[in-house]
Amino acid sequence: MLVLLAAAELFGITLWFSGGAAAPFLPETLALDTQRIGGLTGAVQLGFVVGTALAAILNLADLVPTRVYFAASAAIGAAANAALLLCDSYGSAVATRFLTGASLAGVYPPAMKMVATWFRADRGLAIGILVGSISLGKATPYLVRTVFGERLVPLVLVPSALASIAALTVLFAYRDGPHAFPRRPFRLGLAGEIVRHRETRLAIGGYLGHMWELYAMWIWIPVFLAASVAARPGGAAASPPWLADALATATIAVGALGCVWGGRRADRVGRERLVNEAMAVSGACCLVVGFAFGAPWWVVAPVTIVWGFFVVADSAQFSTLVTEHAPSHAVGTALTLQTSLGFLLTMGTIQLVGQLSETVGWRYAFPVLALGPAAGIAMIARLRAPSSGADARV
Repeated sequence: MLVLLAAAELFGITLWFSGGAAAPFLPETLALDTQRIGGLTGAVQLGFVVGTALAAILNLADLVPTRVYFAASAAIGAAANAALLLCDSYGSAVATRFLTGASLAGVYPPAMKMVATWFRADRGLAIGILVGSISLGKATPYLVRTVFGERLVPLVLVPSALASIAALTVLFAYRDGPHAFPRRPFRLGLAGEIVRHRETRLAIGGYLGHMWELYAMWIWIPVFLAASVAARPGGAAASPPWLADALATATIAVGALGCVWGGRRADRVGRERLVNEAMAVSGACCLVVGFAFGAPWWVVAPVTIVWGFFVVADSAQFSTLVTEHAPSHAVGTALTLQTSLGFLLTMGTIQLVGQLSETVGWRYAFPVLALGPAAGIAMIARLRAPSSGADARV
C-alpha cells in the first residue's frame, strides 16, 4: 500500500508544476511575462488553498471515503490540466490552473491520512517516503521538458495521463489499513477545535515557517538557475541548452531522498529535533545561495542540491506531528487545515521573491526566505517544551 500510494502521489502531483514547465511555450495570445508566469503558479496555490479550506470546513477528509475522494480529485485535476491546451487568453489559463490546484486538495492531504492508517511505529518514515514521491512528482514536468523539449502538447498531456492513472489505481486497488481513524458526523466547528488544541497549533505553526520557504524556493529555483547560467561569460549559449533544466530537476528531485532520510532520522531522534535540524540547514542555504549566482555549474549545483535536500526533508514530519497530536477524530481535517494555511502563506512568498528578483536581483532575492525557518524553529522549540499556562495561550 505504501508503494501504491507513493506512486499515485508521484503521478497525481505532476499536475502542480506542469503549467509552469509549459508556460514558455503557451500561445502568444496569453502575453506571458515573468509576473504572469508567476500568476499561473499562484493560481494553482490559490486553488489549493480554496479547495483545502472548503474541505476543512466541510470535514471532507474525515467524512468521504479517502479512496473515492482521492480518485475523483485526481481525475478532475487531470481534465483541468489538459484544458490548458484550449486556452487562448490569460484569464482562461488562470482559471484552468485554479481548478487544477483546487482538485489537488483531494490528492495531497488525504494521501497522508491513508498512509497513517497502515503505519504506527514507522509512521515518520512512511509519510517521508510519500512526501518524497511528491517531490519527484513536482520535478517530473521539468524532466518531461528535458526529454520532449519545446513541445507544448506532451508537457501538458503527460502529467494529465499520469494523474488519470493515479485516480484509477487508488480507486480500484487501495484499502484502509489496521490503524484507520474513526469517522464522525459532520461538525461545523471542527476546524476551530483544532486551532484551540495547543500541540496541534504549535505543529501547524512550525509547518508555516517551513512553508514560508519551501514553495518560493521550488517555484523560483528553475528561474534562478536559468538566469545564473545566462549570467556566466558567454551567456546561455556557452552552456548546453539542457543544463538549467537538468539542474532544476536535480535540485527539486533530490528532495525525495531528503524526505526518506528525514523520516528515518525522525523515527530515531524525534520529529521535533529533525525538523529543527532541517530548517537550520535550509535557512542557511537561503542566505548563501545568492553568492553562487553566475558561478560555474559545479559551484552552483552543490549549493542548490543541498538546499533541495533539506528544504523538504522535514515536510512529512510536520504532517506526522499533526497525526500524532491532533484529536483522533479530526486528523483528516487537521491535515487539510494545516496544508490550507501553509499554501495560503506561500502565495505571498512566491510573489515576494519574484518582486525581489526584479528590484535587487537574483543574488539577493532568497535571503528573506530564511525568516520562515527561524520562526518555525521557535515554534517547534515551544512544542518540545512542557506545557504551561503561558504556553497554553500561545
